Order: sequence, then C-alpha cells, then structure tokens
Amino acid sequence: VQLQASGGGLVQPGGSLRLSCAASGISFKIFDMGWYRQVPGKQRELVAAITSGGSTNYADSVKGRFTISRDNAKNTVYLQMNSLKPEDAAVYYCNARSGCCTAYWGQGTLVTVSS
Repeated sequence: VQLQASGGGLVQPGGSLRLSCAASGISFKIFDMGWYRQVPGKQRELVAAITSGGSTNYADSVKGRFTISRDNAKNTVYLQMNSLKPEDAAVYYCNARSGCCTAYWGQGTLVTVSS
C-alpha cells in the first residue's frame, strides 16, 4: 500500500495550493480519505475528509477555504487550499480508512505559508 502525497510548497498568505494523494495497493473507491496536518509539538489534526460515497466534512478553521475531492478513476484525493493563512503551515498527511480498523498514512507534504 502506498499513499503518495504531493503539491506542498511555499506560498504567500492569501495564496493557493492543491495537494494530491495518489493511492496504490488498495481498492481506493471503498476507502474514506482524509487530509490531516501536524505542526511540531502539536497533535495531528483532521483538516478534511471525504467518504467513499462523496460526503465531506471539514475542520472549522478551513471551512469555506479548503475543498476536498476525489477521483476514483485516478485513485487520487485532492485538497484545494485557497486563502491560505500562516496558521495553515504544517506537514499535511493523506489518510485512507476502511471500516473500524484498516488505515494507511502517506508520507506527508510540507506546506509553508509566509511572505
């Protein structure tokens, strides 16, 4: 199983980035997918999630700015991040989950928001 996250980088406040997470080795369409982020010294937190059926939920801090989507034909989940703030800077991780007990993590991609 591999979750390959990409798309991170340096962006100015107010800018946009799109993260991608390409999955392999799993039946992608049956997995719920999520994006989490973590900064040093803090717990990893859920940013956005999308179920296998396409339902989405977001952390309050990103509602209206971030959009999660998935392309089952490409086994890929995306996170469109707009109006980025310095507090959005973190390592972003992709997560795949099925049922209660099966979960996989990607390697993380660094997002830096700074002028």
